[in-house]
Amino acid sequence: MRSSGSCRNSSGATANPFARFVLTMYKILTLNNISIKGLERLPRERYEVASEIQNPDAILLRSYNMHDMAVPSTLKAVGRAGAGVNNIPVAQLSARGIPVFNAPGANANAVKELVVAAMLLAARNICPAWDYARRLEGDDKTIHKLVEDGKKKFVGFELPNRTLGVIGLGAIGVQVANAAIKLGMKVIGYDPNVTVQSAWRLSSDVRKANSLEEILMAADFLTLHVPEVDATRRMINRDRLRLLKNGMVLLNFAREGVVETEAVLEGLKSGRIRNYVCDFPSAVFRDFPQVVALPHLGASTEEAEDNCAVMVADQVREFLENGSIVNAVNFPDVEMTRLDGHRIAIANSNVPNMVGQISTAMAEAGLNIIDMINKSRGEIAYTMADVDKVLPESVVKKIASIDGVLSVRVL
Repeated sequence: MRSSGSCRNSSGATANPFARFVLTMYKILTLNNISIKGLERLPRERYEVASEIQNPDAILLRSYNMHDMAVPSTLKAVGRAGAGVNNIPVAQLSARGIPVFNAPGANANAVKELVVAAMLLAARNICPAWDYARRLEGDDKTIHKLVEDGKKKFVGFELPNRTLGVIGLGAIGVQVANAAIKLGMKVIGYDPNVTVQSAWRLSSDVRKANSLEEILMAADFLTLHVPEVDATRRMINRDRLRLLKNGMVLLNFAREGVVETEAVLEGLKSGRIRNYVCDFPSAVFRDFPQVVALPHLGASTEEAEDNCAVMVADQVREFLENGSIVNAVNFPDVEMTRLDGHRIAIANSNVPNMVGQISTAMAEAGLNIIDMINKSRGEIAYTMADVDKVLPESVVKKIASIDGVLSVRVL
């Protein structure tokens, strides 16, 4: 349990009602190169940002593996400039009341474009055809004859009227589905946990599958857009491979672990899988010309890196200065307008009577609650309260000592 003091800095055109307080300086540790456009969202008068820094308040990273590093005792937030958080010890940080922010949807267009490119690569045999052409020898007359003789080996097919199955209808899956509709494809989607926001963005021409099995049997192309969690790990396995159409194309730009490698190899050998296009090279695929493995290019565009960095920097800044939480993978979204007063933010286990104990501690100290919000997500709950007086250290310590409180911050 930790307690730290901070106050708000105005981030827009409105005046800061808390200007009478001394502004807190925040230290941000970067574990990867973060887009300058994101770092520019952290003003120098309030933020010290460096790749080597002691006692950081927050960490910004992309692919750095945090699982083996010691978590600083001063840490209050982690921001992942991307979507997946497999490289971050989320459970460990949750137990300490530390939110882990990510940038869902910020790289969606980049991944969508790569998936569309992958379908074209597979449908038109572009990679083996290019490899054949680049290896031709002789003068132009000889090459032209070899081209005419050899091109029949690379006859492909067109996308219109082919069926694309999309598993996972989040920000990326929705964009992929909508793009395929515009290309004249039939699209069937499956996501038992689709959000209202995603449903609104999804084209009405996308048919909704009622089960995973339904989409597997229907797809000429199958693309995966799910996180790697227990429920999705090895989603495409030997048993489900039997449901696929013969000669289908499998696309994986999600996570390597959602596909069972041995099953894909069997599918390639049997012809059930015509092509496997993925973002995860592996030694076992080297001898399979039907495999196109890219070096994890999904979000590797300047635009995506900028978008992710800006989104996560804004989220971390808003949390540090005002306590608000948006797009944390382990905490509920919690936002409360800040008008006047003194703010306290508390992370705690989601158990009964926490709000009552917190309110009682403030009432006993003669503090009047101006505004208050409490939300929960799974085993974690988060409370923000604005009170009419400065919070005495004794009250902060009393709240921090409540059984189940994970962290306390005075803002």
